Amino acid sequence: MLDPKLLREESEKVKKGIAAKNADPKLVDTFLELDRKWREALTELENWRSEQKKLSAARDVEGGKRNKETIKEVEAKVTELEKERDLVWMQIPNIPDEDVPVGKDESGNKAIRNWGEPKKFGFEPKDHMTLGESLGIIDTEKASKIAGSRFNYLLGDAAKMEYAIVQLVFQTLTDTEILKTIAEKIEPGYSAKPFIPVVPPVMIRPEVFRRMGRLGPDTEEERYYIPKDDLYLIGSAEHTLGPLHMDEILEEKNLPIRYIGFSTSFRRESGSYGKDVKGILRVHQFDKLEMESFTSPEDSRKEQDFIVAIQEYLMQALILPYQVVAICTGDMGGPDRRQVDIETWMPFQNRYRETHTSDLMGDYQARRLNTKVRRKTGTELVHMNDATAFAIGRILIAILENYQTAEGKVRVPEVLRKYLGNKEFIGE
Repeated sequence: MLDPKLLREESEKVKKGIAAKNADPKLVDTFLELDRKWREALTELENWRSEQKKLSAARDVEGGKRNKETIKEVEAKVTELEKERDLVWMQIPNIPDEDVPVGKDESGNKAIRNWGEPKKFGFEPKDHMTLGESLGIIDTEKASKIAGSRFNYLLGDAAKMEYAIVQLVFQTLTDTEILKTIAEKIEPGYSAKPFIPVVPPVMIRPEVFRRMGRLGPDTEEERYYIPKDDLYLIGSAEHTLGPLHMDEILEEKNLPIRYIGFSTSFRRESGSYGKDVKGILRVHQFDKLEMESFTSPEDSRKEQDFIVAIQEYLMQALILPYQVVAICTGDMGGPDRRQVDIETWMPFQNRYRETHTSDLMGDYQARRLNTKVRRKTGTELVHMNDATAFAIGRILIAILENYQTAEGKVRVPEVLRKYLGNKEFIGE
């Protein structure tokens, strides 16, 4: 949630910011009206409680009884107003940073830089499903019969490749020397503290999901819900990594705190009817490596730059051409202050496709989660970042298509070979 002081004192700035994200500025007016009524009711309640003390001192039993009934009525009024106010408050998205491109949708996104040259083949490149099926490593037909559309089996070398990618990420993000080299490019002396590997829960309570800012009227359709247990399946490891320090006060000396989570993720893809129906790009179940970090407010922007640099390091290790993209206001997530994506070159489609996201939330999630840091000047909210290390399905597509040979084999990226018994080709 946004700082209520910001909403009260700079409402026009907030309205402009959320309008750029295609949210209704009237939400701010509604919040302010409910906030005014709530604060007035609080004042009224304090007055009645003060009166109760006077009546008790005067030993006015009958007056005290009547006053207690009034207090109960006003308390109920305060509770109801707070509930209404908070419901609106949680619908107000984060406001974007000043350097975020303004745009209504993905057409307003801006490419920042490119790395690597899209490979030119001396033959007609195949799509990942043609390659995967011919090599016997991807099966969507049997998965469809068993689980329905948009599911798949990864078999043999594809399954091995997944865990090779996991090993690469875990080893990279826990290697202080590698992280120091990356961090020094962000700022001399910037923290190279390693990430803690995590296998998190894949289910989450609704109230915690809402506090993460990832469950609301605009996202509920996308989530898988289990009514009997009143639990949701997560759409990314960040959903259960972010609340790790919910209702906690962290010590400043321990920041930054960084996690790298590996989990299965679940999405309905409810708004993607007819899009990417073939293959494993857009599916209901997929595995993903996700970074989550908690920093001091002054370091959160540098932390996002550091995380994007890690994403680029991993992409360059795989030698996959990509472009870094600044996501515009109208294409950003609700809790995001700034979003940066990486799009990887997909030869068969002859274009870049999104494979990574990096989200800077500032204190927006931390306020909902009540995650703070104790400093010399007192306690304040931490800042939070999350980002993709690799979404397995999408990066497998990129590897299969970029490393294919004219004979229909797929060369294993050199950095992954040690995890696959030094195998050079899939298909041998």
